[in-house]
This record gives sequence, structure tokens and C-alpha cells, in this order.
Amino acid sequence: MRWSKYYLPTYKEVPKDAEIPSHQLMLRAGMIRMLTSGVYSFLPMGYRVLRRVETIVREEMDRTGAQEVQMPVLHPAELYEETGRLKNFGEILFQLKDRRARLFALGPTHEEVVTDIARAEIKSYRQLPQTLYQIQTKFRDEFRPRFGVMRAREFMMKDAYSFHASDESLHDTYAAMAGAYRRILERLGLEGVQVQAESGAIGGDINEEFIVLADAGESVMFRCASCGYAANDERAVSLGPAMLEKELSAKMENVATPGQHTVDEVSAFFKVSKQRLVKTLLYKSKWRDIAVLVPGDRELNEVKLAKALDDPDVRPMTPEEVEALTGAPVGFAGPVGLKAIIIADELMNAYDGMIVGANAADAHLRGVKMGRDFKPERTAPLSTVVAGDRCASCGKGELQLQRGVEIGHIFKLDVKYSKAMRATFLDQEGQEQPFIMGCYGFGVSRAVAAAIEQHYDERGIRWPKALTPFHAVVTPLNLNDESTVGAMERVYAELKAAGFDVLLDDRDLRPGPKFKDAELIGVPMRVTLGERNLKDGNCEIFYRLDDRTDVVPLADAVASVRRYYEA
Repeated sequence: MRWSKYYLPTYKEVPKDAEIPSHQLMLRAGMIRMLTSGVYSFLPMGYRVLRRVETIVREEMDRTGAQEVQMPVLHPAELYEETGRLKNFGEILFQLKDRRARLFALGPTHEEVVTDIARAEIKSYRQLPQTLYQIQTKFRDEFRPRFGVMRAREFMMKDAYSFHASDESLHDTYAAMAGAYRRILERLGLEGVQVQAESGAIGGDINEEFIVLADAGESVMFRCASCGYAANDERAVSLGPAMLEKELSAKMENVATPGQHTVDEVSAFFKVSKQRLVKTLLYKSKWRDIAVLVPGDRELNEVKLAKALDDPDVRPMTPEEVEALTGAPVGFAGPVGLKAIIIADELMNAYDGMIVGANAADAHLRGVKMGRDFKPERTAPLSTVVAGDRCASCGKGELQLQRGVEIGHIFKLDVKYSKAMRATFLDQEGQEQPFIMGCYGFGVSRAVAAAIEQHYDERGIRWPKALTPFHAVVTPLNLNDESTVGAMERVYAELKAAGFDVLLDDRDLRPGPKFKDAELIGVPMRVTLGERNLKDGNCEIFYRLDDRTDVVPLADAVASVRRYYEA
């Protein structure tokens, strides 16, 4: 491909609305352009990288025995009503009506559609297991689209779904998919971590994410260096801090705290660590009043709370509801004498005493002891994990916080969808059974951005070998020199004949801008043809990932490129 004819509009300046490196560089390198918020066109070079990802994902899916299909983007709302997800998806679901006023959705994922296919065609255990997958555009009306294709409203995804007659069969496919995802990351040249996760609207308690390590990633995970435990922030649990500063519980004391509402204010007032305080957070759950107790130095994880209550619709009380229940404004709620169901974070078990709200304006209780002064209905892991906490898996190591980009997610769905949709088969005894299911998602367009987040420097992108849009860029320095132009055409033709994708920079520009553009778009090898080297029968090869330059005989240019990609 000749650069002068290639649609590759590059920017020198960083776009002002692009917040993270991958978004900035995909715009600057001419890979994408925004149509509207959260919706992007992939331009020729960006599409090349997207296809590289697709190819590797497709090869690894086929290797597991999964079969590729193409399912509709337009979904009748009746399918989502069968599973209850028309409500669960909420505003993230794009909805529209046809001319007959029938409600439809643009597919955010395809569990209902694929289950509808299976229930119509698979009737016997002899037809199982089956795994179907597709690589297709998905739609989610993100409240705040951001970071380019990282969190977009329209994106490319690989989604696979498996159907089984037994838990053992599902386990085998789940393990095979996990192995496929690890191979995909390895082939893409990405450093990733497999972590325990929460399922969200998809469902299935057993599920894991694959996170590509990146400083600007939205996903937060905790890892133990001692035992290898890894979980995202929604799922992670710990044994709490190595040292706990304890409040004594010799005697409960009511203390006036005028105007002290927040944890920071109250801890400063008492001149103690925030660890000694316990927050009482009030929620409404299935028409019950719930008081949730968490350490003062931690936040409540609402995903864990919804799971503990088995109520996805649990919500915080309004200030008016708080005052009606406690008799005090927000900031002074406490568990002593409170007429509500009390659930305490399991870290409370290590507490002796605590400082809590007194359920009266401008007052707190000090020296409160759980079990003596109030009794929770139960304890559960409810608070967020903090870096440095003791690992709950091995009890020895410290949990380390890392950030990254969630690029894959696999789920054991069990019978969540098949039972709701009456999707059944006949087992060996002739009894009707719901399909046992799994699903496996991989963000194809997100993988492009994740690769950049992990592979860039101040000059631009540094593509891993497997993802580079071109294997080499041929850069002549003087297009007015006949020998240079002749060498350029010869090397360009020889590289193409050898099967390499080559970008020929035939633009009439000075060397500086050419070099900067080549480094910006991140092609791993640049073959530079200058009069000085050509006089000696040589060319210069710059290796972008290694940041080094070799001078080699012109006749060895193709062999040098071949050796690099075969290494």
C-alpha cells in the first residue's frame, strides 16, 4: 500500500476530548473517527488491526470445536420479557418500535436469542454438547460513553454460548474456553490476568474476567503475590488490615457531636483513626428496612450487598426515609435501638468496640459492642477491599491493587435462561431437563485499545507483532534520486512477494515528518532508504519495539524482516 494513496489522516496534536492514551493515539494515528458520542468508524488502518484480532479469536474458537453463526441484531422484546432482562438491563438497552408498534431491542448480548435457537432444534441429550459463537456488533446505551472504543455504545464483540446435559460437560467447555482466552492473549502479545468476577446482568455465580494490565484501565483487581488469588474489586474479599486500631467497649457512652456528619469530621472530633468508626448505611430492600454496617475507613460494595440480600433492586434510602426511620438527619444513624434488619460486614467480627451514630441529631455513641449493645441478623462480606489487606485465600500474603482493561468474561450460567425460557431436552431416561448453559464474551474492538494501553510510548503506538497493521514501512528519504526510487520499488515489491503487508511512504515530505508518522502508527519495522547507505549497497532498519537501528545489505532487507517475524 502506497501512503500517498492510503486513507491515513494523522494528527500532530493530542485531541482535547481524548482522556486516555489509547483514545488519543487511535485518533492521532488515523485509526478511528467519532460519528457521535460512543459511536466510532474504524478507518482503514484501524480496521486492519481489528481484523487481526478477529482472526486470532476465530482461530482459537474453532480450535475448541465451537461453531460460528450469525444471529440478528434486532431482538423482539418478548424474549427479554421471558427472562426478566427487559427490566434488568434498564436504560442501557437500546429500544425501538416497528411500524406495528412492536417493541424491539438492539442486541447488547445474545443469551435469549441463542436459547431460542436451541429450544427449537435441540431435543435430545444425544445432540449435546453444542457451542455456537459469533463476532458481531453489540449495542449498549452507556450512561457516559468515554475512552474511545474502550467504553462505546456500539462495539465489536465475540460471544459464544454452550449447551450441556450435565455440569461435568459444562465444566469441560468452561475450562476449554478459559484456555482459549489465555492463548488469545498470548498470541495478541498482551499480558493478562484471569480473575474471579461478578456476573452483573448476564447471571451465573461462577464467572471469571480476563484483564489486560494497563495503568489507565477502568477495571480494578486485587492479587495476592503469595498464593496467586486474583479477583476484581466487585468480587474480592479479604481478612482486613494486618493491624486494626480498636475502640474499647468497656462502657457505651453518648457523646454530643454538634455538626459532625461525615466520617472525616467525626474521626477528627474524637481524634481517632477512621477504623474505629462504623458507618450505618440505610437501604430499602423488598419493602424491608436494612441497616448495613461497614468500617469507617471502607466503602460499601453495593454489588456484594445485592448478592447478600438476593435483591438486585435494593436501593439507598432517601434523606426523608432516613429521618423517618432514625429520628435524625443523615449522618447520625446507628445500629443501637434501630428498628431495622441489621447486616454487618464480616470484618466487624474483629472489632471490640466502635463509634456509631446515636440516631439523634448531633450525637454519637462510643464504646458500642456488637452482640452486647445490638445484634445483627448476620454478617457477610460487604465492604470494598483495600490494598495491603490480608489475603482471605492463603491468610498470609498482602493483596496488591492493579488496574487493567476487562477484555474477556466467561460464565457458568447453569439453567438461568433455559429454565426461564422453557428450553429443554430429553435426558437418557426420557425425562425433560433444562439445558445447562455457559457463555463466553470477548471484546474484539476493546482488545485493540487494550493493546495500545499496554504498548505505547511518548512517540506513539508500539504494536505487538501479531497486531501490527503492516509488517514494515519502507521509507525513501529522497524521491528525486533515481537510485533511491529504484531501490524503493524493488524492496517494496520483494516484501509484498514474500507475503508481507507493506506500507510504502512515497509522500514528498522531509525525513523528519515521515519518521514521526511511522513511529506514531507503531509499525514494528521501518526500512529506510537513503543515498548515503545505498551508495554502499546498504539500507537502514529501525526496530520500533527495541528502539534500535541496524544497517544491513539492501539484498538482505527481506530476509531481515522475515527473521524478525519468525523469531
